[in-house]
Formats: sequence, C-alpha cells, structure tokens
Amino acid sequence: MTVLKRYVLRLFMSLKYITANVVDRNNGRIVATASTVEHSIKNSLECGRSCNAKAATVVGEVLAMRLRVEGLEEGQGRGIHVDVNKEVEKKGFKNRTKVWAIVNALKNNGVKLILEDNDENPSQTSF
Repeated sequence: MTVLKRYVLRLFMSLKYITANVVDRNNGRIVATASTVEHSIKNSLECGRSCNAKAATVVGEVLAMRLRVEGLEEGQGRGIHVDVNKEVEKKGFKNRTKVWAIVNALKNNGVKLILEDNDENPSQTSF
C-alpha cells in the first residue's frame, strides 16, 4: 500500500536561526512557513546569538497557527508527514531537542502529524 505524502514538514537549522516549512509535494510549493528570521518572532525571543529549544517551540506554535489559518492543520485529511529520524540525522545529534520541540508544539496545537520510520512504510503513528 502506497501512502501519499502530500504535505511534508521540512526543517532548516543553523546556529542562529530555525526555519520550519510545510511543503506541498504535488506542486513543490511551500504552503506555510515560520522562522526565527522574522522580526515578529525574533523580537519576542531572547535568543541572543543562538537559538534554543524555546525558540523552536515558538516556531512550531507560529507554524501551527498559520496552518490553521490556511485550513491545513489536518493536511486535507491525510496529515502532515514528518520523518523525525531523518531530520535529526540531517541536523546533527545535538539539535534533536529542537526538532522534537517543533514536532511537539505542532501536536499540542492541534496539527495532525504522521511520524515516519526510516523505512518506506510510515509507522502510522498519527497525532
């Protein structure tokens, strides 16, 4: 059985900034984004020169709010796919708390997430 992964969460992290995007894989467009680069988020944080898990949580909450405004918190019934292990490997082991902070903030704000294993089959863990 092939699971269609229309909406996928992608994370980008540097020492100074965190960006989270939800991408529509059908047409390659970003449907919602949140980042610590934005002035409204940056001014509400006390990151200094680096971003921490608290900043990641704020990014997740803002992204959840923007998904609700777009009507995509359910991912059009299919959910938003997240491969947490891939994101942690891509970002490095020390950033795993930031990755999980974003995922938990999205879940706590009512976004339907589908967490995936490293295999081709999703783990069917839906939140």
